[in-house]
This record gives sequence, C-alpha cells and structure tokens, in this order.
Amino acid sequence: MLSKTSLGIAAASAGICFVGYCIYFDRKRRSAPDFKEKLMERRKKAAKKIASRGGSASTTKFPDPNNPEACQAYFMQEIQLGEILLANGQMEEGVDHLANAVAVCGQGQHLMQVFAQTLPPEVVQLLALRIPIVKQRLHEQFGLNNKKPETTQRPVIQELAEDDVE
Repeated sequence: MLSKTSLGIAAASAGICFVGYCIYFDRKRRSAPDFKEKLMERRKKAAKKIASRGGSASTTKFPDPNNPEACQAYFMQEIQLGEILLANGQMEEGVDHLANAVAVCGQGQHLMQVFAQTLPPEVVQLLALRIPIVKQRLHEQFGLNNKKPETTQRPVIQELAEDDVE
C-alpha cells in the first residue's frame, strides 16, 4: 500500500511535468514563424462569424420601438456583440453595435455615463460621434424619434393596507 506521502509526491511530480509540458508547448507554438498570422486570421474568422450571426451594424434592422421585449433583446444582443468586437480589437464594428444599443435604449444618457467610466476614452469619443448617425437611421426606419411614445396613463402608487403586507 502506498502512503500518503508517496501519493503526494507522485501527484506533485505529475503536476510539475504537466506544467513543464505546457510551458514547452507554448514556447514552441509562439516561436513558430506564422503564429501571429494564424492568430489574426482566426480572430478575423471569429469576428466575421459573430458579425454574420448578428448582422452588420450598417444594415441592422431596429426592433419595433413599441415592443419592449424586442427592444430589450436587441439591446442585449448589440451590447454583447459590441463588447466581443471591442475585445477582438475591432473598434469601428464594436462602436457601431454599441451605438445601436444606445439608440434603442430608453436611458441613453445614463448608458453613456456608464460607458464613459468603463470604456477607453477613444472608444467613448467614437461612440459619441456615431450615435447621432444611428439615431437618424432609426428615425428614417420608423419615421419617429427613438423615444418611445408616452402613454397617457401614468403608474399609480397605491397605499397598502395592513392586510396586504405579510
């Protein structure tokens, strides 16, 4: 029977061998002459796949502003696509998708404040330049501003009786 010490030593040596192999393989991979070209090609293919799944930002059809569920789904999709494209270094495409999200967002100013705190300044500047163009496209597509029509009924705050509270 093997003791705990010998099992610990065997596990540690196996772990060290695995880490050593990973370091060796990574160094060999990075020193390959065409590593950077293959890496850039793979990133471009992934970005094209993402863009084809979500559509190009310039040909994107906006959801109906009267349908809040569609607007929310579109908003989340555009935010995700924008973040992925920015992470891959494709600033223009990422900014296009983020601008689409701001255009359909009901609280665009608040979202821009969040972006100003979380994104690099050059991305925020590109975004600020792109938003009016996207809003104009939204206006042309629906014949109205991106603001959702206000209803005449406002929410009513009602006081609860003690019987209603658990």
